[in-house]
Amino acid sequence: MTGHGQGRHTTEDGEALRLLPWTGEGGQSCFLDGGETPGPVSRTADEMERVQLRMGAELRVYARELACEEAGMEARELRYLAGRLCEALGDALRIAESRGARLEGRAPRWKG
Repeated sequence: MTGHGQGRHTTEDGEALRLLPWTGEGGQSCFLDGGETPGPVSRTADEMERVQLRMGAELRVYARELACEEAGMEARELRYLAGRLCEALGDALRIAESRGARLEGRAPRWKG
């Protein structure tokens, strides 16, 4: 793997690496040189992306229901919900960046 520019990661041949939906030690981004044929890591990443997006959609429905309720939420509950929504948004943005980079044939520029 070779880094080119700010956060751009490509193979020695200049092919874009796939940004994976998880991080490594110290929160570092993980990348995959998947080549033409998807392997087990790629399939695991696909499944993890599906789970993350499904969980985000479910969280959004839950948050909308709570926002529409007449009974107010405690500040602690609201902070917890806001934190989970931020995590779900971060997951979705990371997935979008990874998929967009693969569609465009460019390296992802994820910054966390």
